[in-house]
Amino acid sequence: MIVIGLTGSIGMGKSTTAKLFAEEGVPVHDADAVVHGLYAGRGAPLVEAAFPGVTHDGAVDRKELGTRVIGDPAALAKLEAIVHPLVREAEAAFLTARRAEGADVVVLDIPLLFESGREGAVDCVVVVSAGSEEQRRRVMQRPGMTEETFRAVLARQIPDADKRARADVVIDTAQGIEPARAQVRALLARLRARDGARTDA
Repeated sequence: MIVIGLTGSIGMGKSTTAKLFAEEGVPVHDADAVVHGLYAGRGAPLVEAAFPGVTHDGAVDRKELGTRVIGDPAALAKLEAIVHPLVREAEAAFLTARRAEGADVVVLDIPLLFESGREGAVDCVVVVSAGSEEQRRRVMQRPGMTEETFRAVLARQIPDADKRARADVVIDTAQGIEPARAQVRALLARLRARDGARTDA
């Protein structure tokens, strides 16, 4: 089973690209979605214990939590120490299940793949990119987004140019959905052909 690590900076089109893989029948593990689930379930009391007052009705208020950790490296590290092991646990269960089902390719959607040193855990690193101007345009259209928040998020992320340099494959989303879909399909065809040739050998 080929494991693709999908990553990209904020606003580059990573979530959209993950959906394109899913539309091609590739199982996708979404780390952000897992975190959302944890914040509404078993992770909530753990986060509340570390950051009192950030939960309401048994779920983490992400906006309130953000005010506690954005711009505070120590607080962010404390949060990651709680969340990351739970996400890795869910990821491991996903990979085990997909192998049992006989999947030939899967995607791990990991926003901070390089930042968390996870590139060695995947077979192919795919970076989604769109250029800095398009990135800013997309991000600033998000509800509630401010320049301060945008800068704080970027400060946590390795620069796009560095990610592209370290990628096995770059998916360019600047031209829209269909060109990106074509790139995804071409990548899957290459990976499956390469894997088939290795199996035959």
